Amino acid sequence: MRIHLPNSAWLGNIDPFLRRFDPRDQKSLRITANKKWISVHPMILAMIASLGQVVPRGNIACEPLEARSKHYFERMRLFKFLGIDSGIEMTEHEPAGRFVPLTQIKNSSSLTSFITEMIPLLHLTPAHAEPIRYIVSELVRNVIEHAESMHGAFVAAQYYAKSNSIRIGISDSGIGIRRTINRSYNAPDDLSAIRLALMPGVTGTTRREGGTEQNAGAGLFFIKSIAAVNSDFFAIYSGTGFYKLLKQRARRRHVLHADPFDDRHSAGNDFPSWPGTAVGIDMKLDENETFSALLDHVRETYARAVRERRRTRFKKPIFV
Repeated sequence: MRIHLPNSAWLGNIDPFLRRFDPRDQKSLRITANKKWISVHPMILAMIASLGQVVPRGNIACEPLEARSKHYFERMRLFKFLGIDSGIEMTEHEPAGRFVPLTQIKNSSSLTSFITEMIPLLHLTPAHAEPIRYIVSELVRNVIEHAESMHGAFVAAQYYAKSNSIRIGISDSGIGIRRTINRSYNAPDDLSAIRLALMPGVTGTTRREGGTEQNAGAGLFFIKSIAAVNSDFFAIYSGTGFYKLLKQRARRRHVLHADPFDDRHSAGNDFPSWPGTAVGIDMKLDENETFSALLDHVRETYARAVRERRRTRFKKPIFV
């Protein structure tokens, strides 16, 4: 496999980066990089770290980084999880309030520990901390419960003072969304599976509308809705499928859709095949609604969508 670290790859312009990923030869990983500057979303760091877990350590190589920003990748622990010596020497400073370096989470207890440690690092107010706590918990829980990845999930986060926003990335090297969804539904391709996974009440654990008490099919829908209401980016990549929620227009931000294709978005089913699932989300901290009110709004949309699907599914034909 080959992956290139470009000069710029954020959720808004991540598509070219993903299309340059070469998934062939899965027994090796080669990393190249822009010579002058590298600036990437935490989702990309999580993706590379998860790739490094399925390749023999002796078959991972990264060309010497020349860009001035190379120290960032060392500080975010990327090379540590790839098992390679970057040759970069640096003095680590306290990350509090700025970033959460790459962290590997394999089970519920390590997720609880991570959340407990992450929130104080970001120095957020309770109003801003709660949605981030919820988003990370739901995304990692999905990996633990559905991805069947022996390596768990990789998580990274970065705070940007200039825009007062936080960017979060999570990735795994598991079975992917399509295999999970197809346990209960019939998704003909990866993008169709992503579409189903983002719908309220859809889960691979059961065909029952609204899921079960343990898996209600709500997590990804809630996260996508949080991003939509706050006009933030949200992206999900699995197999050859890629979906990106675009910034919603002001007059439409409070209109939540059960079908993610009804939101302003971009998507494709012809991306290089990603072995697992990767998710990225941006969140502006100065425009968040009160989280409890936002969740109430999302729950109402979720319940209405599930009721409508149940009604459609079990509606009997009337013969006259």
